[in-house]
Amino acid sequence: MRYVVGYTENDRGQDALELAASLALTQSAGIDLVTVLDWPQDGSVAPGTGRAAEALKRAAAGVPAAVEVTTHVRLADSFAAGLLEAAAELDAGLIVIGASSNGLLRRFTVGSVANAVLHSSPLPVALAPRGYRHRDRFTRMSCAVGTRAGAEAVLDVAVESAARRSLPLRLISLVALDQRESGNSGEAINQAHRHANSVLARAVEQLPQGHEASIIVAHGRTIEQAIDDIEWDAGELVIVGSSRLAQHSQLFLGSTANKMLRALPVPMVVVPRDWNLAAA
Repeated sequence: MRYVVGYTENDRGQDALELAASLALTQSAGIDLVTVLDWPQDGSVAPGTGRAAEALKRAAAGVPAAVEVTTHVRLADSFAAGLLEAAAELDAGLIVIGASSNGLLRRFTVGSVANAVLHSSPLPVALAPRGYRHRDRFTRMSCAVGTRAGAEAVLDVAVESAARRSLPLRLISLVALDQRESGNSGEAINQAHRHANSVLARAVEQLPQGHEASIIVAHGRTIEQAIDDIEWDAGELVIVGSSRLAQHSQLFLGSTANKMLRALPVPMVVVPRDWNLAAA
């Protein structure tokens, strides 16, 4: 398994590298550290190539010795395009990128590069929150579960991934309560619990016997408030599905996932529709 990491020599690049190192340690995977420069207008050697190569070398030197790292300087029309091209050529199983540099500490704000990758990648994309510094194996995998089309496929990926990595699996059901219809709040919560328990039962059937699995139903006036009420492990990873509006086997970040991004203090992996479980 190879992970392609979009790297720039700043805090955002370091966030992505820290997340990639944690993922690689958990999965025993290798890292392809990639930086992308613009094509020179006159066809000459891209300015900054040497500096970029040295920056990659310094970054690679800080990765745990147990993780194999290869560095790449690429030329492309945009950083996102170069990253996607590298992932295809290197047969990567995951793209790892950092959040935008203007986000609040340990929160996400999706910048232009991340947005472009999230709306065109055929691979899962892992997003690191600003200030992410958990350099160790993951301790728990969580999966946001819902009732819309595609929810079962995301659950299958989470179950397979948690089982392969021997990680406890936590299923998360988020309920945003409309205050204008407060009389229906109790029924909405009860319905969420019923659905959550049925999802948990299905997950337990798929997991190896004795594998730890749990579920939590969190509610608030908004999705963000619901997430804020959840306790998160420093070594937690959250899996969400692509929007139902996405094209076949591609990503498209839906409204719920976007809201989750604004509140999550831990990394998120967005999985394309119909993603092949063998690569999860």
